[in-house]
Amino acid sequence: MNELGFVPVTLVPVIWMIAAYLLGSIAFGILVSKVFGLPDPRTVGSGNIGATNVARSGKKSAAILTLVGDVFKGWFPVWLALQSNMLMWVVSAVGLAVFFGHLYPIYYKFKGGKGVATALGVMLAIHPLLALAALVTWIVVFAVFRYSSLAALVAAILAPVYAWFLLPYKDYLITVLVMSIFLLWRHRSNIQKLLAGTEQGFGKK
Repeated sequence: MNELGFVPVTLVPVIWMIAAYLLGSIAFGILVSKVFGLPDPRTVGSGNIGATNVARSGKKSAAILTLVGDVFKGWFPVWLALQSNMLMWVVSAVGLAVFFGHLYPIYYKFKGGKGVATALGVMLAIHPLLALAALVTWIVVFAVFRYSSLAALVAAILAPVYAWFLLPYKDYLITVLVMSIFLLWRHRSNIQKLLAGTEQGFGKK
C-alpha cells in the first residue's frame, strides 16, 4: 500500500516531527506562571522560561510543575513513536523536533528556553538509565556548587559519554550528541558568567 489511511506513507515521519515540534513549543514556564499569578519568567531573573528561573519566583510548586511539564513534553512524543514502532531515524528526528521546539518555539517568536528538562525527557524515553545518569550528574554538581547552569553544562558534556556505554543502538547517540551541543550553545552566556564569577547561584550572595 502506498498510503496509510488518507496520509501518504512518506509524509508520516514529517507529520510526527511537526507534531513533536508544536508540542515542544509549549512553554510550561509561561503557562504555569500565569496560572499561579506569577510574573512572566521572560521578564525576571535570567529571562529563561525553564523551571530554574520560575523557582526564583519563590513558588516551588510552580517550578516543579514547569519541570514536570517540560520533561513530559520531551518524553511523550518519543515514547509514542517507539510504541508505534517507528523507524529509529524517525524516533531520533521526533526527539530532536520536540527539543528544538522548546529552544525555538513558534508560539513565542522562536525565543525559548535552554532545553535541559526537555532533553532529559527525550533521554528518558530513549533509555531510562541514560536519563538517570544525566539527572544524578546534575544533582551532584548542583549540590556541591549550587549553580544550576554548571550542573546542566556538566550533565550535557557527560550525556554523550553515558549514551555511548548505555545505548544498545548507537543510532540514538547522534540525537544525544546534538542535544548536548545545543545545550552548551544555549548556555554560552552562563559560561561567560561562570568564568567571570558573576553567575547567579542558589543560596549564594
